[in-house]
Amino acid sequence: MEDAALAALDLDALARDTADLVRVPSITGDERVATELFAARADAAGLSAGLHVHDLAKLRANPGHPGEEAARAELWGATATLPGNAPGRLALNGHLDVVGPGNEPWARDPYSGAIVGDALHGRGSVDMKGAVIAALHALAALRRSGVETPEVVLQAVASEEDGGLGTFAALEADDAFDAALLPEPTGLRVVCAQAGALTFRGVVRGRSAHAAERLAGCSALDRYVRVHLALAEHETTVNAAVTHPLMRELELPYPLLVGRISGGDWSSQVPDRVEFEGRLGVPVGADLDAARASLQAVVDRALDDGEPPCELVWEGGAFAPGETPIDHPWVSTVRGALRDELGREPASAGVPWGADMRLFSARGIPTVMVGTTGIERAHAVDEYVSLDELATVARTIIRTVLRWRPA
Repeated sequence: MEDAALAALDLDALARDTADLVRVPSITGDERVATELFAARADAAGLSAGLHVHDLAKLRANPGHPGEEAARAELWGATATLPGNAPGRLALNGHLDVVGPGNEPWARDPYSGAIVGDALHGRGSVDMKGAVIAALHALAALRRSGVETPEVVLQAVASEEDGGLGTFAALEADDAFDAALLPEPTGLRVVCAQAGALTFRGVVRGRSAHAAERLAGCSALDRYVRVHLALAEHETTVNAAVTHPLMRELELPYPLLVGRISGGDWSSQVPDRVEFEGRLGVPVGADLDAARASLQAVVDRALDDGEPPCELVWEGGAFAPGETPIDHPWVSTVRGALRDELGREPASAGVPWGADMRLFSARGIPTVMVGTTGIERAHAVDEYVSLDELATVARTIIRTVLRWRPA
């Protein structure tokens, strides 16, 4: 059965459809056209295609709402379903939203979809439109081959980059799955654990004075420096006691970064306000509220000087950590499929970045991520993906679907 399904995989169509999807800009908050294109390609592949407009107001009122950062007036999603004629029900999931091209010049148009040798270029090619199309063509090959499979639903979602609202909405509508696979760019490793990530903002206040009378004021910048050093110390502390065996292998499992700072109004005036924003890595198994409280305590101690305190504001995406036990049967199935495709034993891994995997594992759905190399090119200039590796992902999905047997 595997040979028949693998032989039915149309790699030319996979490359062509990926290029077409990359050519559609779909920066987070504006994914409708890309979603419609995906649904049209799913329908053309003979799969049951669904196009969905989710109720934003209802999702935002949900206690589990995962947060948002991008401005959004609508939320679209699509599904491609392979009907089942064998026991079980599986989910595949990938996002169609991308980050912007940035401010650095690209070697070619960010949305070119150009194919040069084995590389397909453009924003979203590796993260992760190529993998979504690889999953789509894996299901199309299974359908054409006529082999028996469980039902498989491929969710093509929006809003992953700013918190996961698209996947949250998809699972609110349908979460009856035995297991899930997300083809994020994992370096052809089986990822069983992902760190969480929280976005924070704070304002450090001071008292202005003339520069010549600096001691009469209180510099908000000097106060912020104490906060910055304390945050660095907190990162060191958290990463000195990593217990998860897969996360422990990473150089920095749980990064803490301040990515934006602004303050001061005049070169001859003691600054009375500094605003900063950052990202807090959350350990696997940790509680989000506890992580927030711990960082607030760090800031409070740094500013225990009688001047105004700084209360952190937690906005944007709230990526909880997630994991699936490395010895779970689903992990073994996926690892075996990837092993036979690569011709070697693949590594199991944890990753320091947030992903929609945790939204599945939070619902008790065993979930892993397996995808191409190139995470270092995601969100960077001159992003590209290997077509050979997209074929590897598609073939691994085919093998996994055919080998899965629900308990």
